[in-house]
Amino acid sequence: MIEVGALRALRSVAALGTLARAADELGFTASAVSQQIKRLERQIGMPVLAPAGRGVVLTPAGQAVVDSSLEVFQALERCAEAAQSVAEGAPRGVLRVAAFSTGIRGLLAPVQPRLLSRHPDLRLHITEQDPDQALHSVEAGTADLALLHDADGLPVPLSPALSRRLVHTDLGDVVMAETHPLARAEPPLDGADLAGYTWVTSPPGTVCHQWFRRLFAGLTGEPDVRHLVDDFSTQLSLVASGEVVALIPRLARPPLSEGLLARPLRRPPTREVHAAWRRSAEASPAIRAVLAELRSAGEHAGHVDEGAGDPHRVVGGEERQRAGDLGETR
Repeated sequence: MIEVGALRALRSVAALGTLARAADELGFTASAVSQQIKRLERQIGMPVLAPAGRGVVLTPAGQAVVDSSLEVFQALERCAEAAQSVAEGAPRGVLRVAAFSTGIRGLLAPVQPRLLSRHPDLRLHITEQDPDQALHSVEAGTADLALLHDADGLPVPLSPALSRRLVHTDLGDVVMAETHPLARAEPPLDGADLAGYTWVTSPPGTVCHQWFRRLFAGLTGEPDVRHLVDDFSTQLSLVASGEVVALIPRLARPPLSEGLLARPLRRPPTREVHAAWRRSAEASPAIRAVLAELRSAGEHAGHVDEGAGDPHRVVGGEERQRAGDLGETR
C-alpha cells in the first residue's frame, strides 16, 4: 500500500522541482525525501521521477500518481473533520497559516488575543510566505489556510481544489512630514498634486511600486524617486526628514510618529486580501473560527480616525488645518 508520507513528498517535489526545495518545505532532509520517493517507486513498481538539469520531472507514472492523489488527501481531511465534529464542533488543535508579512502584521496578529480568549484549545502556527508559495503550501497540505493579496488588481488564480473569501480591502495613502508643503494642500490628493515632489518608494517588482507608477499614469515627466526601500518603517524614517514623501498601504503602515501625517488620495490604489483553503476542509471548525475573526479584523484594519492624536490618522478638512497651524511646534 502507498504510504501517505511518500505521496506527500512526491507532490511537493512535483510542485517545487527539486528534492532540496521539497525537503525545506516538508521539514526533512533531502536524503529523507529521496528515500520516501524510492519507497514509493518500490510500492508501485516503476520510477516516478526523472532527472532534468539540476532538478527533476515527473515520469508519466509519477504524473498519474500526483493527479490521482488529491482525492486521497481530501478523504484524509474528511476523516480528520469527522473526528473534530465529535467534539461538538469546538475549534481545537493547530491551524497552520501561510501569509504575506503585512497580512501577518495587520490581520493575523490582531486576531490572536481574541482567538485565544474565545477558543482556548486552538493555536495558530504562522509562516511568512508570498501568495504563490502560500497557495502551494495549502494545496500540498503543509498549510491549512493562506492569506493572499492580488497583484496589480488581478486576483491570484486558484485551483478548483481551493476556496477563497475576501477578508479585507487595503488602501494606500501618501505619508509626509507635517512641515511638508503638501500638508497644507486641500485633500484629497491626486497625481497632479504630487508631481514635482521627491519620493521614497518600494523597489520595482513590488505591488507598492506598481501603485506608485499608476499614480502618475498619464502625466508628463517622470516622478523624482530619491530612494528605493522595501521596508516601510525605514521609508517612514526617511519621510520624517521632510525631504521625501511615500505611498504606503494602510495594512502595512506602522503607527505614525509625531510629526508625520497620512493624506488620502482621490483615487486611492487598492488591493484585495483573500483567505484560501482546501475545499475538502470546508467543515473545519478551526478554519471557520479563524475566517470569522479575520473578517472582523479586516473590517477594522486600516481604519483611520481623523481625531488629533491618533497615530494612524489620515488628515483632511479641519484636522488638516490644525496640523498645518501646528506643524512647526509638534
